[in-house]
Parts: sequence; structure tokens; C-alpha cells
Amino acid sequence: MVTEHRIAVLRNQASALLQHEHIVTTVPRAKELRPFVEKLITLAKNAGAEGAANGQALHARRLVGRDIADKDVLKKLFDTLGPRFAARPGGYVRILRSGHRKGDAADIALVELVGSEFDPKKAAADKEKKAGTKGVPAIFVFAFQ
Repeated sequence: MVTEHRIAVLRNQASALLQHEHIVTTVPRAKELRPFVEKLITLAKNAGAEGAANGQALHARRLVGRDIADKDVLKKLFDTLGPRFAARPGGYVRILRSGHRKGDAADIALVELVGSEFDPKKAAADKEKKAGTKGVPAIFVFAFQ
């Protein structure tokens, strides 16, 4: 993969991971993504802890802003995720292997932030609550709205 393309994929996956707190991707991409995201979270964590005292918060926000273009994701990273991991010395990202892709049998992994474990059954139940329909599959709710 060309370097520019690889970096673009990392940036897009990092934004998606920080926004949704979990993504599904291939295992090699997940292994590349983990140190990339952990460096971003460490910058946000350190900016919140000691950045206000010595003026490094703005510098850290600009460093992370080079890789994360979405302002909402950047705000979430510095306002919620950084303080959430303030007491944790590292290891903010978890990679769970989840089988093989149907088309080409590539190894698939669920990448998630530690502390925000994704439960697909709970997510489906939340969608049903928002839609206000009990017992009706979500596919029918969205098809007729």
C-alpha cells in the first residue's frame, strides 16, 4: 500500500474509532491502528492533566488536529476520552478477532476502546427504543419511515 494511502486509511479509521468507540476491520489494519490511536489518546490525556498548567493544551490539540480533521471527534477526544483514560497508564485500544470475511476469508477484528465494550444486542434494543416499536424488526421500521 502506498504510504499516503496508508496514512489516509489510518486517519479515517482513527476518526471512526474515536467517534463510535468501536469499528470492524481486518486484523493487519487493526494492528497498525492501535499504536496510532494510542498516541493520539496519550496526547489528549497529557494535555488535560498538565496542559492547562504550562500551556501545552493548545499545542497538543493542534498536533492531534493534524490527524483528526473532524472537529466534533477532536472535541470528544479532548473533553471525554482524555479524562476517561487519565488514570490509565496505556493500553486504551482492544483488538478482538471475530472470524473471517465471507468474500475473501480475511481475518476480521473488532477494534474498541477499553471501557466502552460494544454489545450488538443492546445496540439493537436501543434502536428499537428510539424508533418506538417493540417486536418489529428494525429493517421494517427504517424501510417505511
